[in-house]
Amino acid sequence: MKKIIVAGGAGFIGMNLCRALLEKGNKVVCIDNLHTGTYSNIEPLLTGSRDFRFIRHDIVDRIDEESDFIINLACPASPVYYQRDPVGTLKTSVIGTLNMLELAKKNRAVMLQASTSEVYGDPNVHPQTEDYWGHVNPTGPRACYDEGKRCAETLCFDFMRHHGVDVRVVRIFNTYGPGMQTGDGRVVSNFIMQALIGEDITIYGDGSQTRSFCYVDDLVRGLIRMMNAESPKTSGRIEVHGPVNLGNPGEFTVRELAEKILAMTDSQSRIVFDPLPEDDPRRRMPDIGKARRLLDWEPVVGLDEGLERTITYFMEGGQK
Repeated sequence: MKKIIVAGGAGFIGMNLCRALLEKGNKVVCIDNLHTGTYSNIEPLLTGSRDFRFIRHDIVDRIDEESDFIINLACPASPVYYQRDPVGTLKTSVIGTLNMLELAKKNRAVMLQASTSEVYGDPNVHPQTEDYWGHVNPTGPRACYDEGKRCAETLCFDFMRHHGVDVRVVRIFNTYGPGMQTGDGRVVSNFIMQALIGEDITIYGDGSQTRSFCYVDDLVRGLIRMMNAESPKTSGRIEVHGPVNLGNPGEFTVRELAEKILAMTDSQSRIVFDPLPEDDPRRRMPDIGKARRLLDWEPVVGLDEGLERTITYFMEGGQK
């Protein structure tokens, strides 16, 4: 039985990951400051498993906890949240990641860092491959997240080179599914909630910008495969440190997404258009060839199926 720390485990992806890790027979310690995560996300795990423990803590401050694996998901991932406290976002990405790496070094643990497709910025290469260095505005309103995650990746690979820490880095593309909060500002949850209550569906720009949407169960499966991938220090079979893109390579315009949700909810909401925010990416789609080759991973849940499950979740109450 492995002991796994999940920093940010009370968030949307985190709580889905914690549940999957418990189902596989692991001991899980969730560390979260509940800044964007919620206690209600993890309460069923606390009452349902003796192998799950919750520590309310901000990883910007050091913590001492034994572990075999550390998975660092801690950081607001929605522009609504990460732009609300940009300095706090940077501190979580940089100082928080540094603290998790120091803990991994002390425990001789594997460290899996959740990076993001935002490291590619508004990309000039399409689809985005892991060897693309990105096109990021370092002084713009999104930079606190984009540059924070880029610096976190740098820290990971410096710890690997200079301290021998077994790091794994994944770049997560747009993820959706049950467990999303209704007001977190992500496009899928925004559109679904607007459609369900009959509000105008707000598209920023003309809706021609594209995104890829990965269902959360597919992402969690990829994270676990990346965590368990063997390195030369274990068997020598596979060397996986990353970065590795995890996302669905299906590409849809934002307008196509809105029209799908309108049709699936039988909503009478109108589509309205607002100005495009500064530095909003025009195209975003992962090349997942590396994940297919190294992890034998690819998404299996299509957008229509995933949206049906997510709409049902919100119709049944969702997260407030």
